[in-house]
Amino acid sequence: MALAQNIDGIPAYTTVEEALVWGSQYGISTYHTHAIGSQIIYMAGSTHDEMISAIRSTSSPSSTSGGGGY
Repeated sequence: MALAQNIDGIPAYTTVEEALVWGSQYGISTYHTHAIGSQIIYMAGSTHDEMISAIRSTSSPSSTSGGGGY
């Protein structure tokens, strides 16, 4: 994959297909664009905020994962 750059810790790619492949691990099947100078790069999610929310929701500990049994 041709990573163009990370924005807020989220990778942006030189092609739509690459962005969609990366986003699929979060159940994302849409993309949006960013303009960096004269280059357009692609990021998974219909908006930047949607992708940030998807990452946060999958990296947060589950409240049903059991626990210390205190």
